[in-house]
Amino acid sequence: MLAPFLIMLREGLEAALIVGIIAGYLRRTGRAAWLPAVWIGVFLAIAAALFAGAALQLASASFPQKAQELFEGVIGLVAVAVLVWMVFWMRRAARSMKSTLHASVEAAVGGGAWALIGMVFLAVAREGLESIFFLLAVLQQSRDAMAPLGAALGVAVSAGIGWGIYAGALRLDLARFFRWTGVFILFVAAGLLAGSLKALHEAGVWNGLQARVYDISHILPETSPLGTVLAGVLGYRDAPTLGEVVVYAAFLTVMLVLFLRPDAAAAPRRHSVRDLT
Repeated sequence: MLAPFLIMLREGLEAALIVGIIAGYLRRTGRAAWLPAVWIGVFLAIAAALFAGAALQLASASFPQKAQELFEGVIGLVAVAVLVWMVFWMRRAARSMKSTLHASVEAAVGGGAWALIGMVFLAVAREGLESIFFLLAVLQQSRDAMAPLGAALGVAVSAGIGWGIYAGALRLDLARFFRWTGVFILFVAAGLLAGSLKALHEAGVWNGLQARVYDISHILPETSPLGTVLAGVLGYRDAPTLGEVVVYAAFLTVMLVLFLRPDAAAAPRRHSVRDLT
């Protein structure tokens, strides 16, 4: 439950920041009449993400067993790639997000309402499609029955935070928030990567490094309450193969070093919500 909650909280907050920046800029520049176009773009983006998720889920349900395992492995790999891209992109792009979106709004307004709808749709749909891949990967690999509830709560909390940001009633240290949620998401991504390797083995695509490193399923099984939490948050496996351990450790070591190293360009200034909205 915790992993889907934090992933959707972060994704939802990114989308809320984008919408808040656009709506706030239109309001401050005396163009509040354009706001309905913003909300249309948001709703269309949400609908597109839900449609894409439902289509992928329905398509996979008709696959034979090995094809389903292959699908799970591929979705997991895509989710890992997008998760990594997301945390590093936000680390870099937060500094210029406001100016970039303002320029995009000016260009879109010059093209009319449909141009603004399209601009908002593309910006929000990217976050929505990222979320769909994360949720599909997490739900396919998770044994936590509360995972969908965690995802829904994450969306709800991010929507509340987004409204507080837009109304000017809430401050948030974005640099710290995205830094520490980024670290957490890299742990989730490492677990997804190891789970994808397992799925590819079950699909018959990967058969190397299958020796068991340890087996503590009799002490802390993945199906136990604590095992379920650890599996969802840290990618815990009660009987991992050598390949899963190597992939998990190598990925996490490299990504954490790259992500936590000092960013000289960002050092002079920390960003709060008001800096971006």
